[in-house]
Amino acid sequence: MTDTLDAFHRGRFHLLQPKNGGHRAGMDAMMLAALVADERPVRVADLGAGAGAAGLGVAARLPRAEVTLVERSPLMADYARRTLQLAENAFLADRVQVVEADVTLKGRARVAAGLPDDHFHHVIMNPPFNDGRDRRTPDALKAEAHAMTEALFEGWLRTAGAIMVPGGQLSLIARPESVGEILAACGRRFGGLELTAIHPRPGEDAIRLLVTAIKGSRARLKWRAPLVMHAQEGHAFTDFVDDLNNGRTAYPRR
Repeated sequence: MTDTLDAFHRGRFHLLQPKNGGHRAGMDAMMLAALVADERPVRVADLGAGAGAAGLGVAARLPRAEVTLVERSPLMADYARRTLQLAENAFLADRVQVVEADVTLKGRARVAAGLPDDHFHHVIMNPPFNDGRDRRTPDALKAEAHAMTEALFEGWLRTAGAIMVPGGQLSLIARPESVGEILAACGRRFGGLELTAIHPRPGEDAIRLLVTAIKGSRARLKWRAPLVMHAQEGHAFTDFVDDLNNGRTAYPRR
């Protein structure tokens, strides 16, 4: 399997990832990272981190953040470790650790794996998003990264709720059609949901959904103004989306 070395945030940090197998990180990860807007010393868990793009995006932009990359695949966890050893990432490597564990572990097994209760101020996630009825890729590693299993959001959000401090923030990116499952999984764990649909161009249907929520909140759900990636013509990002994608600004909660 051939590796690639990819620059993010316009060269602020780099990511080592497989060229032809597994999930390759891109804009989704950077938009997810932008949801963490917190200048305090905070602990952040990136669940299902892959090679670590989203978590590293947070660490690169927020110098007081400590990030734990949680990844089940031994191969992708190894990519994350090797990424942290890159000279280009020396400025953030001492604030990032890799935990090789299944996100859905429960109780003592989860704690033993390195995910203690009531510990993280932020939990971010980019869960597998393909419905089982979608056309499956022949790449086994990519299929594992992309294929949604039954009750996936319930399992992931249960873990997020357990490892997060009261009042901590959940942030995730998903397909818009997953909104019902996300709301159901939040249940009484999380409230104050803020939802933002991402549209490719004006007049086109949404392709992604940004979600933030607060552990223990009872505030009402809020739909925010949509984000539009491109103008009507051309492929350049709009200025604000380009700033989010490149770590120049965050997307804070209202």
